[in-house]
Amino acid sequence: MTKPTLSLDEIRVGVSNIDQQILSLLADRRKLSLEVAKSKIQTQKPVRDVEREQALLEKLVADGRTHELDPQYVTKIFHTIVEDSVLYQQAFLQRLANPDNDQPLARVSFLGGKGSYSNLAARNFFARKHTKPAEIQCQSFKEVLEMVETGNADYGVLPIENTSSGSINDVYDQLQHTRLSIVGEITLPIEHCLLTAVDTEIDKIEVLYSHPQPHQQCSEFVRSLGTDIKQEYCSSTAEAMKVVAEMASPTVAAIGNASSGELYGLKSLKFGIANQQENHTRFIVVARKPVDVNGLIPAKTTFIMSTGQTAGSLVECLLVLRNHGINMTKLESRPVLGNPWEEMFYVDVEGNMRSDTMKLVMEELIKLTRYIKVLGTYPIENVTPTEIDV
Repeated sequence: MTKPTLSLDEIRVGVSNIDQQILSLLADRRKLSLEVAKSKIQTQKPVRDVEREQALLEKLVADGRTHELDPQYVTKIFHTIVEDSVLYQQAFLQRLANPDNDQPLARVSFLGGKGSYSNLAARNFFARKHTKPAEIQCQSFKEVLEMVETGNADYGVLPIENTSSGSINDVYDQLQHTRLSIVGEITLPIEHCLLTAVDTEIDKIEVLYSHPQPHQQCSEFVRSLGTDIKQEYCSSTAEAMKVVAEMASPTVAAIGNASSGELYGLKSLKFGIANQQENHTRFIVVARKPVDVNGLIPAKTTFIMSTGQTAGSLVECLLVLRNHGINMTKLESRPVLGNPWEEMFYVDVEGNMRSDTMKLVMEELIKLTRYIKVLGTYPIENVTPTEIDV
């Protein structure tokens, strides 16, 4: 057996030195990406150049092979680097477009306490904006909106849809009546775990605490626990974790995030208990004033509309989008409270209200609908990885 030429401590020092070099190089790359954004302002080129990204990845994969690096490994690393570069440039352009919103501290309302998924989404979103959130914990989605509407919070963070359980109807219903504007979005991977306060076994669990959404997203696992399991619903996953921590019983558990559970002294009894392993929740960020989205940034617009009660009225509206080449990413219908059999349609499209095309689309939709309201135009934060054949 060949002995290493260096001691373990010497090897670790060498690895740490390389890690520091990598961090320094990543910082240098970020500075250059900012210069790219400044250049694109002059040339009016969009932030994303997919052809350039594709050529870059192909060259990096080829160069990586000369260093005996796996193509998937190289691709995964640079997908992350490219995503950071795109979001960094977008944030810079948005600060220029909205100088009044550029602040180091912002009051942010969200559902639940520390460690709730809404709390994690808020921290992730504002970390990208280099803004520290002053966190305001709320017990309901309505309270999240009211805190912003009354000026007690600058922003509110709300979950809007999940890849497993679908749309979060309570939030859609609240948006019918708010005066706030959607100013951002973020998609967060949801990693549900079974959390307990003491060492125990799964077959000893009798009561399961969580918000209704995680209960629904983990329904297959819950069913596997048997028909005698009791499900208790809490206002948030944070409240569920707090309850289980206080009870400190081997027969109770919570569904929540593993790292958040550690904040409450909980242990993960089982990981990955969601029905779908690819489980993501999309969150929206609301504020009292809309944001101006730089035309170089890919944008999304959300609006609500009520169509006539005649056959084909919705189809006519959707044809307006198709005829103008506007891609619709979401269509959700919800009943109008107090008006039986009448529905309000929530629509997400890829488009910027600053553009002539979207202005023309709205003019045509106004003629076809009984009611229409733009809830907001905001940057698309989900950077789709550029695919290459490796």
